[in-house]
Amino acid sequence: MPGAEHETGGRRDPWQTATVVGIRDETLGAKTFRLALARQVDHVAGQHYVIRLTAPDGYTASRSYSVASAPDGSAEIEVTVERLAGGEVSTFLHDVVVPGDELEVRGPIGGWFVWRGDSRALLVGGGSGVVPLMAMLRVARRTGQTNLVRLVVSVRSPDDLYYADELPGPEATVVYTRRAPLGAERPAGRIGRPDLEPAILPGSTAYVCGSAGFADAASGLLVELGVPVERIRVERFGPTG
Repeated sequence: MPGAEHETGGRRDPWQTATVVGIRDETLGAKTFRLALARQVDHVAGQHYVIRLTAPDGYTASRSYSVASAPDGSAEIEVTVERLAGGEVSTFLHDVVVPGDELEVRGPIGGWFVWRGDSRALLVGGGSGVVPLMAMLRVARRTGQTNLVRLVVSVRSPDDLYYADELPGPEATVVYTRRAPLGAERPAGRIGRPDLEPAILPGSTAYVCGSAGFADAASGLLVELGVPVERIRVERFGPTG
């Protein structure tokens, strides 16, 4: 579950306290929060955490956010959060939270949309859907297994690209749908078969993450290109209030 807000659900892991130890801007509307957990819980790339806010009157609001960082044996994780107009949790995180603040978190959660770094993977993300895929790419780079991974991310413009200083590399392709950077070989336009076909490694499992429309379109393209349906894992998201 990427940087947009999500209603929570699933298994009931115990809540714990996390301290915000760092905040950095990714785009004008997205920030990455580095959290130090009260107790270390190893996660797998692709999993997410629930963040819960509690008001003085006892009212609570919870949303799930994908972990952007690779497992590194520490008690710290990073989540990237898109600020959504009217979003209860995302606006609080963006407008109120500062380093040193404490948050309630639960996780890691998820066992299907995960990559353990030991098999070939095609990662296809739309917008903030790149967040869990970035964790997978970071695993590959950290372990020297970039030959196993190809990432294709679709964004509207260079200003909308998360992890712009880190993501580019020989295993990553960025598709700009509305405005491409100056000098780009590919003109702006929707993601298509020519963007995905070169990234398909033999026998790879595809991980597709983005809005419902993007996920359906990208999955359809992969099927057209011969990727078996059982090798396509999809995570859809949408904004919530």
